[in-house]
Amino acid sequence: MNRLLRGYGFDATLFESAGDLLRHGNFDTAICIVLDIDLDGISGIDVRRILTEQGVTAPVIYITGNDSPANRAAALGSGCLAYLPKPFTAESLIGTIERAGIS
Repeated sequence: MNRLLRGYGFDATLFESAGDLLRHGNFDTAICIVLDIDLDGISGIDVRRILTEQGVTAPVIYITGNDSPANRAAALGSGCLAYLPKPFTAESLIGTIERAGIS
């Protein structure tokens, strides 16, 4: 992910865990946040909810290797910018990030 994003000119910050992301606290310059639906011990949807409660307004793109109607509905219901089931093309992710930067 890091190599892909940097290859398209994005300055990406990757986190080892949901906890590391939540403790980061500096999202002022984030174009968007890319979250996996299934994180270690917590869902990406729950992480998004916590970030929103903390005042983070950056749009969210969900990626998942566990596509299901329930996951899709929950992700879309959370107001995400995009929901990308794996495998997804680089262009679909990059295009969505570019749209986030325009908004």
